[in-house]
Amino acid sequence: MTAAQADLPTDLQAKYLKMPEGLRLDSPAVADGAAIWRIARDSKVLDLNSSYSYLLWCRDFAATSVVARGADGEPAGFITGYIRPERPDTLVVWQVAVDHGQRGRGLAGALLDGLTSKVAAERGLARVETTITPGNTASERLFTSYARRHGAQVEREVLFDAGLFPDGGHEPEVLYRIGPIGPLDF
Repeated sequence: MTAAQADLPTDLQAKYLKMPEGLRLDSPAVADGAAIWRIARDSKVLDLNSSYSYLLWCRDFAATSVVARGADGEPAGFITGYIRPERPDTLVVWQVAVDHGQRGRGLAGALLDGLTSKVAAERGLARVETTITPGNTASERLFTSYARRHGAQVEREVLFDAGLFPDGGHEPEVLYRIGPIGPLDF
């Protein structure tokens, strides 16, 4: 257990144990940046950021991000997120990725439940936002099932039209606003 987990109430620690067998939820550390970058790269779906950005993310946004660790301590999946500065009750989920060998076990949903439970316990949480490109069925299912589990509404609108991306060929990013989120009981 990490120091971050030890600081959480005992009931939340127990909820974190509801991960797929052999995995545990943890806060990312800078040393996880390279593994998180590799998982993102190997997903073949995510926009891959620089390896440097993942190191910074693990340092500066560890409180609003999570990793799933295998028995060897290595990340098997992750979610990066941040709190919107102008909406301190809103968690923006930046990226979600699960290692190929861990897919199909419900890990992404467990990570999302664990992260939102962690953020809610530490600072309160009313909404979750994320963007999803059209046709990313796995992400659509992940976030709509999360909303159903928590009795929350989902609002969708195009946040960034394809023409805004300077590199061309990028699909629009559709904003999913999920909330209000009720008590996070898992």
